[in-house]
Amino acid sequence: MKLLIASDIHGSAYYCKKLVDAFSKEKADRLILLGDILYHGPRNDLPREYNPKAVIKMLNEIKDKILCINGNCDAEVDSMVLDFTLFKDYEVLTIDNKVFYLTHGHMFNTDNPPPMRENDILIHGHTHISCCESFGDNNLYLNPGSVSIPKENTQNGYMIYENNIFIWKNIEGNTLFTQNI
Repeated sequence: MKLLIASDIHGSAYYCKKLVDAFSKEKADRLILLGDILYHGPRNDLPREYNPKAVIKMLNEIKDKILCINGNCDAEVDSMVLDFTLFKDYEVLTIDNKVFYLTHGHMFNTDNPPPMRENDILIHGHTHISCCESFGDNNLYLNPGSVSIPKENTQNGYMIYENNIFIWKNIEGNTLFTQNI
C-alpha cells in the first residue's frame, strides 16, 4: 500500500492544488491528512491563495481516498462541509507489520505520546517542521512538515510511505530524504 502523508494545508488553495496533483502523480492509494485543513490559526500568517472554500471543493472530489485527523485549527463546523470524516485525537494503522499512530501533534507528541509499544511509529504534523528521529522505547517519530507554511527553513512538502520506506518530498515532488524502517 502506498500512502501520501501531509499536514497543515491551512486553507491554501495554491498548495492544496499542488498536493492533490502530487497525490495523483504519485499514484498513492490513500491521502492521509494530519489536520489543520481549512484555517490558518492565530499564530500563522495567511498562506498563499488562502481560500478554504476552494480547498473544500478539491478535497471533497477525492473524499474516498482521504483519511483525516483533526488538528488544533480544525473546527466542528468543518465536518459539515467536508465529505470525509475528521477523526479525533489519533488513528492507529497497522501496515507491513508496523503500527503507525497518526495524530496532529498538538495533543499527542513525543513529550505526550499516545499509548504506544516498543517499535511503534508516531506520525504527526503541527510543528510545520519535517522530521525523523528516535524517541522513547525504540520508537520513531516522523513529521511530513507543512504543505503550505513550512518553518525553520524546511520546504513545503509531504511524505510517501511504501514498502517500509518513508520518503520526504517537496511539493514539486523532489526527494529530500528517506528513512527505511
